[in-house]
Amino acid sequence: MNKLYKSLLVLAGLVAFPVFAAVNINTATQSELEMVKGLGPAKAKAIITYRETNGNFKHVDDLDNVKGFGKVSVEKLKEELSVVPEKVKK
Repeated sequence: MNKLYKSLLVLAGLVAFPVFAAVNINTATQSELEMVKGLGPAKAKAIITYRETNGNFKHVDDLDNVKGFGKVSVEKLKEELSVVPEKVKK
């Protein structure tokens, strides 16, 4: 029974982990962005359009440059979003 309990805890952790992981705004699809609380279809599309036009974001704070976002909304989303830098090519 103890082994079963431990297995269930591990499985629950694996399933729950993606729920708490920050969404990378440089690689996320529109659907992935829409799953973030506070981002609907219009804001998700605006992020992707900005990214396609201007290149990858350097900081989550750069969302302030995207139409429909202000400093307050960016501040609220900071914990839910991330910017993972591209790997440096040698």
